[in-house]
This record gives sequence, C-alpha cells and structure tokens, in this order.
Amino acid sequence: MEKKLIIVGTAHVLQKSVEDVKAVIENEKPEAVAVELCPARYRALMGERDEVKVTEILRRGDFFLILIQLLLGYFQRKIGEEMNTKPGEEMLEAIKKAREIDADVLLIDRDITITFKRLWQQMSFWEKLKFIYYIFRGSFAEDIEAEEILKEDVIDLLVREFRKISPKAAKVLIDERDEFMAYNLLRAMERYNKVVAVVGAGHKKGIMEAMQRGVPDPAKLVEVKQGKALKWIGIAFVAVILGFFLATALFATELLSKVFLYWFLITGITAALGALFARAHPLSVISAFLCAWLTSLNPFIAAGWISGAVEAWIRKPTMKDVEDVFKTSSLREMLNNKFFRVILVAALTNLACSIGTIYAGYYIVTNFGVDVAKEIAEKLPYL
Repeated sequence: MEKKLIIVGTAHVLQKSVEDVKAVIENEKPEAVAVELCPARYRALMGERDEVKVTEILRRGDFFLILIQLLLGYFQRKIGEEMNTKPGEEMLEAIKKAREIDADVLLIDRDITITFKRLWQQMSFWEKLKFIYYIFRGSFAEDIEAEEILKEDVIDLLVREFRKISPKAAKVLIDERDEFMAYNLLRAMERYNKVVAVVGAGHKKGIMEAMQRGVPDPAKLVEVKQGKALKWIGIAFVAVILGFFLATALFATELLSKVFLYWFLITGITAALGALFARAHPLSVISAFLCAWLTSLNPFIAAGWISGAVEAWIRKPTMKDVEDVFKTSSLREMLNNKFFRVILVAALTNLACSIGTIYAGYYIVTNFGVDVAKEIAEKLPYL
C-alpha cells in the first residue's frame, strides 16, 4: 500500500483552521494523527497542570524562561479572543477526531522546557533584551490581518521578520523544531501507511524541507548545555572586580570607602529600579537594593532570588494563581496575578542588577583606577 503523509498548516487562533483539520481527518481517515505538541503541552491543553512551586523556580533561576512562556501564551490568547477562538483549539479538534476514528495520536514536538532552555542559552544578552521587548510589545505581525495568516507569502514574511528581530531565537523556535518534528514524522511513516500531521503554518514548509534532506543527528536537538562557559565568564568578571577591591584596600585605602559606596549605590539602585518597574512590594524593592552589592559579587546567588523570595513571602501565590495566569485575558489581569508578579519581580531585578554590575565595574575602574604597580613599588618596602 502506498504511504501518504498530509501536513495541515494551521493558524493557532483561527476558527477556519479548526474546520480544516476536522475536514481533512474525516476525509482521509488516517491511521495516525500527529500534532505539534509535546507531552507537557498536551497535558496543559487537556486541562492538566503540573504542580508548580515558586520556591523551586526561584532556586533554579528559571524566571526568565517562565516569563517568556507566560507572555507568549498571553498574546496568543489575546489574538484568539479577537478571532473568537481558543489557542490550540485545532489541536484539540485533531485529537478528538483521531479518537473518533480510532487513530493513534502522535506528539511530535520537542519538549517545551528543552526548547526554552536552548533558546535562552543560545541568545546573546542584547538579543534577549530585544526579544523580550518585542514580546512585551506583542507586535510581531501588527500590520497583518489575522485572516491572511494562512497565506504562504504572509507566512514567509512573518518568518523573515522574526529572523530579523532575533536570528538565534528563530533558529531554536522554528528551524530546530522543524527538524525535530520532521524526524518524528519520518519515523511515523515507517509504522503507518497514512498520517495526517497538524502543525502551525509557519512550520509546514520547514518540516517538508527537513524531511527531504533528512535529520542527521536528532539527539543534538535535545541537548541542554549546563552553561559552564557563561558561569566561568561571570566568575572571571567577579574575580577582576574583587581583585580591584583588594588592590584598592592594600595600596589605596583612602579610596576603598568611596569605591565601595559607588558599587553599593549603583548596583543597589539599578536592582531596586528593576523591582520597582515590576511593581514589587516596597519590602522587595528594599531587599533588592540592600542585597545587590553582595549578590553581584557572588556568581552563585542572584538579587532576583532575594527580591523574588520576599515578594513570594508577601504575596503568597497559590496553585490557583498559577492556574489563573494561564487564563488571563488582559495585561492588567496578568500583572495583578500573584504568581506572575513574583516571576516578573525576580526576572527584572536580575536583569537590572546585571546591567548595574557591568556599569558599576566600568565606572569604578575608569574613575577610581589605581596604578597598582606604582602603589606597590612605593608601599612594598613598608609592608
């Protein structure tokens, strides 16, 4: 029997996509229906929520990853409301129809946690800032009519624009997932004679191309590096700053108090501003200000952990807050959610403190630089 694969490209927020999926599965009656979901997203779509502990998120330092997921989900829901449909409704329809005809349901997408971890690791600092900025704006396709989303030329335009905004993000979110799903579809075609695959319209072309050329090593697509290089860069930066403090203490003691004051104020003020921008509780802002100087010198603890922990202690987010944040329909509603507020406070405190640390190091070295060699030559005989 001749094997057949039908790939249905959908817009996740259009009712027409739901109808297209329904019609294709009813007409083709495949042995299996593949959907652009991973097990975690499948459970979430089916109304199941894994227990989320805020303290565990703060300990792992995953606030930016959680923040991006929540914001992307919010904007998808927002567009869905404008189009009178729910995000992922076409996937639910595909699963429903598959069960009606007794077809297997295949989850072909890469685990969402791996995707976002790889995304964060591969993006540069400035790319992260730009990416977050565009997410907050929610305007990747502000000039495109929603009904036009399924047109091939519009899809290509959206993908090209996304690559301009963040090339590395596009590689992780689009190209790598195209290859991963293509690999899973190739494996599926070894087992089934007819498969219908339901994927986002922006993935259809990439999946077809990846299937034609083959996926050489799919294991590389799920690797998550431990970030040791970045960790050592941070340690090296801190070592340089500590070395400067030590040199100042030994050979220019009159400058030490002034240098420390500037370090304390610059890192503290920037961290506090980050917390303030996130609408943190005054105690969280104060904790960010007071701990920033120390956490900026310690690569194993972050100011956001402290301010986020204080915010969590004050707000006391519950599992209901976690569930509600996935249902919010307005930005105001999301910002007032206790769980989202804790994550936002931790993330923006960390971001602001990082900027403050870099600026403080630059400012102190350029304005209070000590000629260490000269000081040692002059004072060594007296030590």
